[in-house]
Amino acid sequence: MRRMTIIAVATMLAAAPALAQNSPTAPLPARPATAAPAAGEKPAPRAAAAKPAVAVSTPESRSAAALALSHEPTFDEGTAQRIKEAALSYSDIAVRGGWPMIPADAKFAIGVPGPNDDQLRKRLLITGDLAEDKATGPYDEVVAEGVKRFQARHGLAPTGTVTPRTLAALNVPVQQRIKQLEASLERIENMNFSFGQRYAVVNLPAAFAEAVENDHVVRRYRVIVGKTEKPSPTLTAEITSVNLNPTWTVPSSISKTEISAHMRKDPTYLSRMHMEVLDAHDTPIDPHAVDWSGARTPNFTVRQQSGAWNALGAVKIDMPNPYSVYMHDTNQRNLFSDDYRFDSHGCSRVDNVRDLAAWLLQEEMPKWNRAAIDAAIATGQREDIVLPKKVPVAWVYLTAWMTRDQTIQFRNDIYDQDQQLLEATAEEAAFFSQAGNHPLTAHLAQ
Repeated sequence: MRRMTIIAVATMLAAAPALAQNSPTAPLPARPATAAPAAGEKPAPRAAAAKPAVAVSTPESRSAAALALSHEPTFDEGTAQRIKEAALSYSDIAVRGGWPMIPADAKFAIGVPGPNDDQLRKRLLITGDLAEDKATGPYDEVVAEGVKRFQARHGLAPTGTVTPRTLAALNVPVQQRIKQLEASLERIENMNFSFGQRYAVVNLPAAFAEAVENDHVVRRYRVIVGKTEKPSPTLTAEITSVNLNPTWTVPSSISKTEISAHMRKDPTYLSRMHMEVLDAHDTPIDPHAVDWSGARTPNFTVRQQSGAWNALGAVKIDMPNPYSVYMHDTNQRNLFSDDYRFDSHGCSRVDNVRDLAAWLLQEEMPKWNRAAIDAAIATGQREDIVLPKKVPVAWVYLTAWMTRDQTIQFRNDIYDQDQQLLEATAEEAAFFSQAGNHPLTAHLAQ
């Protein structure tokens, strides 16, 4: 009941009545004067302006940038206690009136004074994204740095520009942030996870995976997780093996709906996608002899051969669990560049997954270092590598948490699970409260 006490205090404080509501950038250097051409002299041809170099996004650069954000784990043995502390901190903000709402049409530009500049400064100051001695003044580089810090804490690109998504995040009420902390605490306290010296975590709302070693994140990767209509599950499991050049056995639900629909429109679909139909004994059968109406559960299996076309890409990470989900590569790696990465059927596609495979197999080095993994994939032959020591893995659903450096993070409740959980928790609390007052059920509340 200690957790319920913390949440009750946070909720009570959040319901308290709300209260009422640097230097400019340096001037640009003067353009150097250009001597006028002499009489009769043709002007010298103007050199073409050099085009700025465009940084190429690669799996390695994306994972390096993600790791540079922080080496603090999202999920470790102290996460629950820190979430409690964050909830109390935000409840104190609620008691003091929360933060100001910034008009949806507010515009901010460095060096250009605007009517909402002080509101933005106050908003950033309240959550520690701006120093207290910077409470007034126009939108400048100092405020832009505060916006970057806020954006990083909310899973937004840290540009320093107040985009519509940034403005929407700034205007989320403090009471909603407290509810996110409450829901995250509820989930963490009900998880049974054995933290090891090395473990992996996928935080679904953040769409990132972390490889944790000796309490520090040593790898961080962008991931693509389940669509809103097909959410990835929360779970704990152990990674047992790494499969190179895997085949893909299509789940029966996908065969019944998507594969059947494709075959009704195009009978050559299976051959074009390098797929075969197998019976219960793994014997190939003629696709034309199959009922593709989609009216019944398939009594066959569809399997895609390994190769560049394979939906699992070149690497699959096995982690036996009741949901039959796993982590894997993809043949659509361009999707990792998107900020919105909720596009799978439930599994987790991992950016730079070969690097993760090398980390998982580091006890097998040099036999299975990154170069060896790349070489094995290049052969096109399937290779199943059993880990000598299983690695714990947790898929968590945290829309709010605090890391050891006291940074409070928030993400969107992409699967709309926070409110559902809190409503169920409130019903449970009400039941036990009533049970405690009844002589026949008082023992249930103890």
